[in-house]
Amino acid sequence: MAVCEVCGNDYALSFEVHTAGEGVHTFDSIECAAHRLAPICDNCQCKVLGHGHQVDGRFFCCAHCARARGYETLTDSA
Repeated sequence: MAVCEVCGNDYALSFEVHTAGEGVHTFDSIECAAHRLAPICDNCQCKVLGHGHQVDGRFFCCAHCARARGYETLTDSA
């Protein structure tokens, strides 16, 4: 068993995530992995769990949030 680095749960079905440049992380759930690893929208501060947008090193959950921060040319795919 391994201990989740977010919640501290010692869980038999924990798993590791290997990230580029950040090493190895251990989690007991996808929720904890997302909490630790997902980027945060620079406008509304939600976790970016889908494709999102990245402009000038900034992350946005959607084109609406990017436009709210001055990136007018971005659009969401439908």
